[in-house]
Parts: sequence; C-alpha cells; structure tokens
Amino acid sequence: MTPRWKSWLIGGLVIAVLGAAIYFPVLRRRVKRAARLQQQSEEQARRELTQPMVINPGDPRVKTKLFWASDTIDSTLVPVTAELPLSNDPVVRSKQVLNTLLAGPVDAELRTLPPDALLLAFYLLPDGTAIADFSEALATSIPSGIVSEQLAVNSITRTLEANVPQVQRLKILIHGQEVETLAGHLDLTGTFVVNTQPAQPPAADKVPAPAPGTLTPDKVPGKLAQPDRKP
Repeated sequence: MTPRWKSWLIGGLVIAVLGAAIYFPVLRRRVKRAARLQQQSEEQARRELTQPMVINPGDPRVKTKLFWASDTIDSTLVPVTAELPLSNDPVVRSKQVLNTLLAGPVDAELRTLPPDALLLAFYLLPDGTAIADFSEALATSIPSGIVSEQLAVNSITRTLEANVPQVQRLKILIHGQEVETLAGHLDLTGTFVVNTQPAQPPAADKVPAPAPGTLTPDKVPGKLAQPDRKP
C-alpha cells in the first residue's frame, strides 16, 4: 500500500470516528425520546383502560393549580395552572385533580409521582380527613429517599390544598392497607396536614344568633336571661 493510500485510509478512519462521536449522542437522545414517548403512550392507554378520568363536560372550567417539580431548583415544587372542568363535589373534585397530577406534566422529568401509580379510591370524612388509596406502584416505583418521597406527598397535599378547601388532612393508603413508610423513609402511619383554614360551612347551616332575652339551650328552662345592671 502506497503512502498516499495510507493517508487516505487514516483520514477516512479519522472522519468516521469523528462522525460517530457526533452522531451517537444524537442517536442516543433520539432513542431515549422515542422510548419515553412510547412509555407515555402505553401509560395513557393503560390509564384509559384502568382508571378513566372523572370528567363531566358540563362542569365549569376552573383554573386549577397542580404542583410538580421545578425545572430550575432541585427538590422544589412549583404550581402550574391549567383550566379543567371540575365538579363542585369535593370527593369527585379531589379525584379529578389527583388523577391529573398522576398523569404528570408535559415534561416527564418534572413528574413527582411514578408514571404507573393509580388512585384506587378517595374518601372524605365529615371532620375533613381525606383518605386516598393508591396502587402499590406509588411505593414500589418511587425512588427511595426522604427527599423524593416527601416531594411526592407534598405535591399531593399542596394540589389538594389549592383546589379542594374541604380537605383538612390526608391519610395515604397503599392498595387499601396502612403501611409504615412510603418507600422506606417517609412515615405514612399518621395524617398529613393539607389545609389549616377550616372550610366555611354553607350559609344554610348557620344558625342565627338568638335575640336578647330569649331562651337558649345553655339556659335553665324557666329562667330568662337578665339584662346587665349598672352598679
């Protein structure tokens, strides 16, 4: 082989190596993006089969705050506002916002909850304590660590706080059972504070103040309240 051919061969190899160094990262990003899109498509199809969104087209569209991870500050939540048709019923409304939260943001890297987690049931007790029952994936698919676990729960509680004032506290169950921790760190045996401001009762439930001098339940029957006397 002549020196000229050797130069051509070496030059061709150098160009091939440089081309590969440039093209392979691009190809890897494209493959990851395609895999992510496929995963999202499969996730959407699974959700449509197993957990349809509770949406009534007749419900009024409401500006809804959903809390997902920040793309600029680690371990921080930021509110994202979206207009959703939300029910006035607090239980149905809670299911609507939590299912939207579980569906995740447009950027999958900013989600706070596992893509395969499902909300199985939601209850609201008269004292304002909500019980949210999630599938096992919430515990098994979330990255283990106090930061990621706390971020997941905070995204749930802050989303409920912003949209369902009737929810005062939240109890999280996994597949209908109470578990000690979420994924090995965050304690789930108690409840999480959602809203420290008690929800205002409906106007119909308010009892008007009694007129001066009338009997009230705390007065002894037969005795009228006496007016104040000046000394």
